[in-house]
Amino acid sequence: MSILMPALSRVREQAKVVLCQSNLRQMGAAFDMYTSDNNGYFQQGWDGLPNGPCGSIACSNWWIHAIKPYYADPDVCLCPRASKTGWDENQSVYWEGGATFLAWSAHGWLGPEGSVYGSYGVNGWVENNQCPTESSRTAQRRWRHTAVAGAGNIPLLLDAPWIDCWPLHYDEPAPYDDQQWQQGSHMARFMKNRHNEGIQAVFVDYSVRWIGLKGMYTLKWNRDFNVSNIYTLAGGADRSIWLSQAEWMVSFKDY
Repeated sequence: MSILMPALSRVREQAKVVLCQSNLRQMGAAFDMYTSDNNGYFQQGWDGLPNGPCGSIACSNWWIHAIKPYYADPDVCLCPRASKTGWDENQSVYWEGGATFLAWSAHGWLGPEGSVYGSYGVNGWVENNQCPTESSRTAQRRWRHTAVAGAGNIPLLLDAPWIDCWPLHYDEPAPYDDQQWQQGSHMARFMKNRHNEGIQAVFVDYSVRWIGLKGMYTLKWNRDFNVSNIYTLAGGADRSIWLSQAEWMVSFKDY
């Protein structure tokens, strides 16, 4: 039995990886059907302005609402390595067992509690949103349509403990493993060691693959994203930058 248990544990973990990738393929198919029905355009998403030109703080077709008619089982939004969680009475996030394996659920502007939930988050730059929002989130940076070059390197939906993120090439990495939600760095929101030093993602071409955590800086998150930034080998990254900013990832593969 002592010999079999480690092998069984590895089989279970591999099964979770396979199921996570299957879920993301189904979510990718839902996005594909949505965009096909909307002349290739992605959902409008969040405008960020109460009473703004899009009408409210949450636009009518945030990604989770936009694609909901295109899949049957709500649990397809959950990575098998994360589980449903909740919010406290003040609508502040309830962290159960740290952020790495956290799932989010609806509260207030997302809908009634429990109406939508998941453990994947969208790349906020993949939205057909032309409303003025925060100064950095300009329409010119967004991937509004499926007809884009290099779609296989543009993340769409990824393992995450929050519903959306807007990574920039100068965002600092997560300073420690299993950190809670970090407002200052959107890259850090996705930087969770959920799948053996990486996360799973579906891309704008609807392909699915594993991404090493350091490799997240080599993806084309938005139109202005510099993939040869200081956190990549092409940008001159070395051990010192990870020692100073994210020591827990020093031994992880560089990209």
